[in-house]
Amino acid sequence: MFTGIIEQVGVIARTTENEGNLTVTIQPTRMWDDVQLGESIAVNGTCLTVTTWDAAGFTVDLSRETLAKTAPHWHGGARVNLERAMTAGARFGGHVVSGHVDGVGEILRVDARPGAYTMTVRAAPHLARYLVPKGSITVDGVSLTVVDAGGPAGSRPELRPDEFTLWLVPHTLEVTTLHTWAAGTRVNLEADQMAKYVERLILMRDWTPDAARVTP
Repeated sequence: MFTGIIEQVGVIARTTENEGNLTVTIQPTRMWDDVQLGESIAVNGTCLTVTTWDAAGFTVDLSRETLAKTAPHWHGGARVNLERAMTAGARFGGHVVSGHVDGVGEILRVDARPGAYTMTVRAAPHLARYLVPKGSITVDGVSLTVVDAGGPAGSRPELRPDEFTLWLVPHTLEVTTLHTWAAGTRVNLEADQMAKYVERLILMRDWTPDAARVTP
């Protein structure tokens, strides 16, 4: 489990393809000295398992499923946001993030404002129902607040139901890869876990074990 508060930025130093899967070596700005084999690190919001590590960086494996369901960040030289799994005693500055990417979005527009940047993002269509004005969303691993959203119960009627806006302050831009975003950039999106649980509970409220039985 993660919080969406980025610890540091890393660079993909090397990639090796193996029958459609990909082994990726990442070099953080400062390599942690207490990394353990098998631990989870969120890389651009994707929960990955450390398979090897040394003083310079660590290696993770990406399956074909992960490659198909995430933004195309996995190439040499790409800068990525890094967060290690949260500890029980740590401050909880973001929101509950699983590291399981729900879909890929696209940056539509970037506008400079006094003291901040505003960005308009189009989510994968199936994520539209989770976009709540002033709610939480994870974008490339960063816990962010949805400022405005379109569609029913949205706050900007000119936006489509699958579009939302973000305000990014200089600190966030400085300590993450978000300053590289431009129109056309594809990003990993993870919806708020609470929203998905509530939706499932509502959809399942009339379900009974008998409903799952198929009559020959």
